[in-house]
Amino acid sequence: MKRILVTGGCGMIGSNLVKRLVKEGWDVYVVDNLWRGKLEYLNDDTGNPVIDLKTHFLKKDLTNYEEAKEAVEKAEYIVHLADVVAGIDYVFKNQGEIFRINNLINSNIFDCCRKAGKERIRGLLYVGTVCSFPLTRQNTLDPKPLREEELFPAMPESAYGWSKLIGQLEIGYLEQETGIPCCTLMFHNVYGTPTDFGERSQVIPALIRKAVNYPKEPFHVWGSGNQGRAFIHVNDIVEALMLALEKGWGHGYIQIGPGKSTTIREVAETVVKISGKTITPFYDTGKPEGDKARCADYSKAKEILGWEPRVPLEIGLRESYDWVKRQIEETPF
Repeated sequence: MKRILVTGGCGMIGSNLVKRLVKEGWDVYVVDNLWRGKLEYLNDDTGNPVIDLKTHFLKKDLTNYEEAKEAVEKAEYIVHLADVVAGIDYVFKNQGEIFRINNLINSNIFDCCRKAGKERIRGLLYVGTVCSFPLTRQNTLDPKPLREEELFPAMPESAYGWSKLIGQLEIGYLEQETGIPCCTLMFHNVYGTPTDFGERSQVIPALIRKAVNYPKEPFHVWGSGNQGRAFIHVNDIVEALMLALEKGWGHGYIQIGPGKSTTIREVAETVVKISGKTITPFYDTGKPEGDKARCADYSKAKEILGWEPRVPLEIGLRESYDWVKRQIEETPF
């Protein structure tokens, strides 16, 4: 049985990946500090955890080298998801801290792998972000699909994008020096369940929360609503990760996202439709928007992994709305 460590394994992406790995026969270890993730996200449909929490879950601070080392010691393969990320307000108000923490986490994990060597670490899969692409390629409302070769010369808009890009550089040096098989997947805007829908949440769960709570909570949309993102459902992300574990090694950076940019206005209007309520969105142009728009040229993912997005946005939004609504009804706003 292949032994794998998922860092950040109690988050939305991590918990879904862990369940898939367990289902397919992997021996799965999870490390998470539970800043955003929750242990209950690892439960199956019967309410029981899919891994033995006493032996296979580690609550660790990966900014601490010794704790990172203890986690890496469990692994033959690693899927490195752990980082600090949240909604746009949090990201731009905490840039220095995000930059510091993410670089510490990445560098600790990578150095522990370097010292373990390729005899023990059989594969390291790092998750990057399209926020690392140059802001000059994301500053138009009618974007051309991003291509991996456009990543440099580098000019990310945020410290978060810089921190993830530096991780991509470091894992590249690690692969060259050690021969450990490595892969980097660069994700577009991931949504789905389970998810954080509180004050630090990203745009889709935040809009869903506001719609569920309306009229007790106003339905305010940050920015003009004209800004766009390439939204990708967590099920499609998990499929990409599984394919990368099979055949992504040694191919550098691979972008994971759809070829269409969807405006925040479209998302807001779809969420309103799903809610069945009479809501007129208020677009708060005093709030930050971030990049104007982006979408993916996912031809590399299709060629190497055989991957392409499959979950339609409205179906994913309906699933997310139902999940958030249930959570709020169980713990009223």
